[in-house]
Amino acid sequence: MATYLYRIGRFAYRRKGIVLGLWLAILVLAGVGAATLSGPTANSFNIPGTPAQAALDLQEERFGNAEDPLTAVNAEYVFQAPDGQTLDTPQYTSAIDATIAEIEKVDAAKPAEGAPPLANPVAANQSTIERYTEAAAEAGTPADEVAADAAATSPLSPDGNVGTVTVPINVELADVTDQIRTELDEAAQPARDAGLTVLLGGTVAQDTAPPGGTSELVGLAVAAVVLLIMFGSAAAASLPLITAIVGIGISSLAITTASGFADLSTFTPVLAIMIGLAVAIDYSLFILARYRHELTLTDDREEAVGRSVGTAGSAVVFAGATVLIALVALRVVGIPFLSQMGLAAGFAVFIAVLIALTFLPAMLGLYKNKAFAGKIKFVNTADPESPDAKPTNGLRWARFLVKRPAVGLIGGIVLLGVIAGPATGLSLALPSIATSDPSTPARQAYDIVDEGFGPGRNGPLLVIADASNVAEADRTASFGKVVEAVVEQSDVTNAQIIAVNPAGDTAQILVTPSSSPNSEQTKDLVANLRDAEPGVQASDGVSYGVTGQTALELDVSERLQDALIPYLAVVVGLAFVLLMLVFRSILVPLTATLGFLLSVLATFGATVFIFQEGGLGLISNPQPIVSFMPIFLIGVVFGLAMDYQVFLVSRMREEFVHGAAAKDAVVNGFKYGARVVTSAAIIMISVFAAFIAEPDSFIKSIGFALAAAVFFDAFVVRMVLIPSVMALLGDKAWWLPKWLDKVLPDVDIEGAKLKTAPEKTA
Repeated sequence: MATYLYRIGRFAYRRKGIVLGLWLAILVLAGVGAATLSGPTANSFNIPGTPAQAALDLQEERFGNAEDPLTAVNAEYVFQAPDGQTLDTPQYTSAIDATIAEIEKVDAAKPAEGAPPLANPVAANQSTIERYTEAAAEAGTPADEVAADAAATSPLSPDGNVGTVTVPINVELADVTDQIRTELDEAAQPARDAGLTVLLGGTVAQDTAPPGGTSELVGLAVAAVVLLIMFGSAAAASLPLITAIVGIGISSLAITTASGFADLSTFTPVLAIMIGLAVAIDYSLFILARYRHELTLTDDREEAVGRSVGTAGSAVVFAGATVLIALVALRVVGIPFLSQMGLAAGFAVFIAVLIALTFLPAMLGLYKNKAFAGKIKFVNTADPESPDAKPTNGLRWARFLVKRPAVGLIGGIVLLGVIAGPATGLSLALPSIATSDPSTPARQAYDIVDEGFGPGRNGPLLVIADASNVAEADRTASFGKVVEAVVEQSDVTNAQIIAVNPAGDTAQILVTPSSSPNSEQTKDLVANLRDAEPGVQASDGVSYGVTGQTALELDVSERLQDALIPYLAVVVGLAFVLLMLVFRSILVPLTATLGFLLSVLATFGATVFIFQEGGLGLISNPQPIVSFMPIFLIGVVFGLAMDYQVFLVSRMREEFVHGAAAKDAVVNGFKYGARVVTSAAIIMISVFAAFIAEPDSFIKSIGFALAAAVFFDAFVVRMVLIPSVMALLGDKAWWLPKWLDKVLPDVDIEGAKLKTAPEKTA
């Protein structure tokens, strides 16, 4: 490995024009592709093969009008009269009519040909009552049941204070612009002028613009400061930034191009940029720091570049490989949008590795002896590996840990254990208006509907009953049996048949829960309805499926729970093999993995404490954690954790291979790697933490979680626990069975072949 990378580094240094020209050509091609072939991103959370999706598929098959309840494009106007008044006052009804007339003038809200016109909630309520009364008279339905059914579908609240008008929007959600939102909102001015409170809700009110932009700049700015302190040189500090910008430019533009060929989530490019930017800077930093050291050993800059890429580059390859495995393995979960996030972020990491191995050496060839020019006064840039270097803080800390390993080990575990405590209360939910900021109009509209109609109105369930195996004469009765079975469940306010397909073999049953969509009671209701289905099918021959937002959330949670063990097995198993190749040890990969688990638990605890429980008052709107964040976080954190393990412990391994005693190898390896790992971790924390400023709750929480994970893993696990464990294990840390030693290929990450026979590798 080291020999091949050595040659790549020297080639890139010598042929800088070819290498730089090739990368810039790739950047231009990616830009052209993004400009001409890209498509819109979406916030769809379809999960093929789940019960909720199967019910939607059946609805589409039998009715032909199924919509994803999470992404159906509509605007919901919520009208509220002043306290103590009702909307049926003449001045208010006329004002609502005027508003409807204005809504119909908005191009995006113009109804399709043959579609029913928009209706005033007061008039629609009366029409609903008359329709239900007429149908009940024919069927002999009791009056109280008729009233309950009418109220469950009426756009007017029981007290007449709140009314809704749902407006279908004739453009895709990704095409809803701020101008459309403004036009729709301004259409409500007549009602507002009459004294009504009017809020615009529905999916159209959610901002679908991809987050990001400022956060990346903040991360780069902090990285620039850290690099200036690290190298004490403006030229050297610029190199990792330039390589990162080129790398992330290529990967982000390529992902944008891919959006024209696949339905990518809005979050996909943002997460790819977040992770790709962080690792790109870190990987270049690691190689550049080694290059500075090699210049103290030789005046041949080409040779120094080759050795830097051969040694530090080997660590970068294996570190990147572990991140890549963790991200690509998200396909095991079986959720398309999560797989897309993993593939996109993995692609960004792959490009970051290639850029560090080739573009950076070429840039060093371009800079030549100016690579460390632009010295900054008062910045200590002494190489910690120099024989006459003064003892560093890293060296002092390593000596302390080696002398008192039990203190570091116990202290680190206790600290992470305490921080992990809140993780036991982890609650998950999909992002929706219910979890949005209470200060937004969409959330305020949601809350008014909750108060006026009851919490279940914001999250109805839809039961799709299939009676195709029931005799035609008995189908109506079988649908009634399903309704009875639903009503028997606790936490049901109303259940009624709202549509039967032309063939008469399938019915849509609207179920209004008594609790809010994200409540445990509603989730229990979905589970209970599904548990009751086999009994209904056995007794009446009709099967049914439950769908809706809450049902989809349960399916997400179940899919993630079922996939967690296989996912961890794949990721940890493959990474364990890689780490055995790198370190030629069993105990070192084992301790690395156990340390990762502590990092993850502490990260979950901190995230739950801040974002779910509102700890420290940092979040004004505490909400459940986004359902797919934990497993995504596990994948990313595992990869990043192994980055620092490889960066730090590979130097310990290098010292041990070159003859140092086990404890001396720990001290020397830590001394050599501590400054680089510290700088790399600070940069990565800064890049991730910058995304906390984003308004989107998922991006905000994942930015915090990744920043916290890097902090816990780099500064507690890798710089406290791992050196302590290595000191306790001594020579046993590098034990490997002889038979396995013969089987495993020698990847030479330490560059031993470069030291013993450099002339053969030139």
